[in-house]
Amino acid sequence: MANYAPQVDKSHYGAKYRSKDRWLSYFYQLAHIQSLHPATLLEVGPGEGIVTDALRKGGIRVTTCDIAADLSPDVVASVTSLPFKDQEFDAVLASEILEHIKYEDVPQALCELARVSSKHVVVSLPHPGWVFAVSLKVPLLPHTRVWFQIPFFWKTHRFNGEHYWELGKRGFPVSRFISLAREAGLELAKTVKYADDPVHRFFVFSVRS
Repeated sequence: MANYAPQVDKSHYGAKYRSKDRWLSYFYQLAHIQSLHPATLLEVGPGEGIVTDALRKGGIRVTTCDIAADLSPDVVASVTSLPFKDQEFDAVLASEILEHIKYEDVPQALCELARVSSKHVVVSLPHPGWVFAVSLKVPLLPHTRVWFQIPFFWKTHRFNGEHYWELGKRGFPVSRFISLAREAGLELAKTVKYADDPVHRFFVFSVRS
């Protein structure tokens, strides 16, 4: 198992980082966690803390964990070796985290996420591709959007200084990731992508008892 160091420093999380896509990712992270109604949550990789703050204001007791000490997480540690007790949290959130470790270390990370959660694990990952969409808005009626995406299944991912791998590219199909999660003790409740945030895929897992 590799030893990982922070890939970016605190200055990475500035105005340019907070793109529309980033805010949409924050929105869906919050929506998925709030729908599970956890009393306690471990957030692995809190970034600049926007999701953390919103969840805490909503009454959830959030513990943050990151390998980057300059982000001031509650606990400095790697997702592959979490220093928490078994089933210590009702739920765990790891959003856009696992692509920052080598794929051969993902099974260990998933085992750790499953071990420290008593109920649920929410994961989001980059899932890029060509997007084709048609949007329609009629006054007084809901916004309608029809879309589909073709993942970059023919592309071989090259490490870019941050992402070791990405869903949909050669060798990394969604089905393979779900199988790894199942082997780690996680059962898929749902996986979903959104038309207004098509570059990310969300997974909601329940912890197998």
